[in-house]
Amino acid sequence: MSAAPPIDIAPLSTRLTGRTLLGLIVVFVTQLMLVVDASIVNVALPHIQAELGFTATNLSWVVTSYALAFAGLILLSGRIGSMIGARRALIIGTVVFIAASALGGFAVNPEMLVTARVLQGIGAALAAPSTLVLLMANTVPGPQRNRAMSLFVLAAGSGGAIGLILGGVLTTSLGWEWVMFVNVPIGLVIVAGAFAFLRETKRSSARLDFGGALTSTLAMVALVYGFTVAAESGWLDPHTIAAFAIAAVSLVALVLIERRHASPVVQLRYFRAPRTAVPFWTMLFVPAGMFGFFYFATLFTQNVLGYDPLGTGLALLPFVGSMLIVNQFTPRFVARLGERVVALTGLTLLAGGMLWMAQLGTASTFLTGILAPAIVLGFGAGLTFAPITSIVMAQAPSDETGQASSLLQGMQQLGGSIGVAGLTTVFAAVTVSGGEARGIAAALLGGTAFLTIALVLFAVWGRRAPAAQSTDAASADAPSDTLELGDAREPVLAFAPAD
Repeated sequence: MSAAPPIDIAPLSTRLTGRTLLGLIVVFVTQLMLVVDASIVNVALPHIQAELGFTATNLSWVVTSYALAFAGLILLSGRIGSMIGARRALIIGTVVFIAASALGGFAVNPEMLVTARVLQGIGAALAAPSTLVLLMANTVPGPQRNRAMSLFVLAAGSGGAIGLILGGVLTTSLGWEWVMFVNVPIGLVIVAGAFAFLRETKRSSARLDFGGALTSTLAMVALVYGFTVAAESGWLDPHTIAAFAIAAVSLVALVLIERRHASPVVQLRYFRAPRTAVPFWTMLFVPAGMFGFFYFATLFTQNVLGYDPLGTGLALLPFVGSMLIVNQFTPRFVARLGERVVALTGLTLLAGGMLWMAQLGTASTFLTGILAPAIVLGFGAGLTFAPITSIVMAQAPSDETGQASSLLQGMQQLGGSIGVAGLTTVFAAVTVSGGEARGIAAALLGGTAFLTIALVLFAVWGRRAPAAQSTDAASADAPSDTLELGDAREPVLAFAPAD
């Protein structure tokens, strides 16, 4: 057995410099803005209801309308991005998002705000898949891309807590309108930076799959709507049943259409073999489980401990802090151990941290019930998302990176909806007889089950999939102004350590 080549452990931050660094900052800020927007509005909902006259029933549409637009278009937008160029898609999507945010800030009635939220979801859906594509296109394989992927995950993982904190500050100091207006200056910086620093990707000449576009959009909207209604009204509600029926018919039609189309919106082969399918399924169950932490930790700090929205956001800082710490070392761990080992470690920490937090009770405090599990969960998230995301993007051919990115984010969006429906159902059932604290603990156990499924899936896949050979980043050429991404047979990172 030959000795493994020495591993460069120089500070990886030095790998990202000049135009590359500035371009990646644009990508990171875009991802952060989109993730923050998903939580920043939640803090302002009581003020929005009081000022715009929302009823208790239709207030949920401030959140649901955005989620439906984003989820419904995410699969299609990845294909559109590959046709018009990822940078162009990001810029157009951000411009739509900026205009919608301004419209929402000036809203004077519920209809105007919900319309703005739908437009925000459309803009976000167009911009979101391009972030990962541009990260791949503007870095070279090896330490540079490993570091970039780790920072990208940090932006995505910390956005929820940052949104809660920022939402509390803006709502109490400037008014609810500023949870919308804040996106305007940030978005303008993103657009200017994208023009200045990001390199465009090669455009696909294939025609658009209209049948796949229609059925994929209908399926995603129906699925997310069905899980949303199930969480609010129950699994036997007629709207829930109708939504899932529409989703089932749409999915069958989607499969039949995509099997025959030369350039499908959804590449079915990603789901035909464990090597390609399991990373996607893993990233369905992980968000479903992590919903338990974000939502029920918030519920516990507010309803049981009596924290205000800002205090609740600050209570999530240990999660962000531990994720920030491990983020500094994840690229080095991957270089030494391989993606599979690092991701399995992260998934184990996620399941263990959630199980630990599920011990919450009426006597628990922040220090005794939340602090330590949140730190473990932060470590787990930092070790999980970057390696699995790298695996998904590395196995996509150069002309399908947009589709892979949109499918990955679509699975995550759908996973979050499954978590909402499943865990809130458990919470409601247990709360009736055992009280709110026990209901929260039961929901967190449900989150542990989702994360355990993800762990088992990935572990089994990892044993079956053959290890791939890592590429030599040192020999890679610098990207040109218009890039063609590497072939899928040359993964970004090794799946297992070299012999």
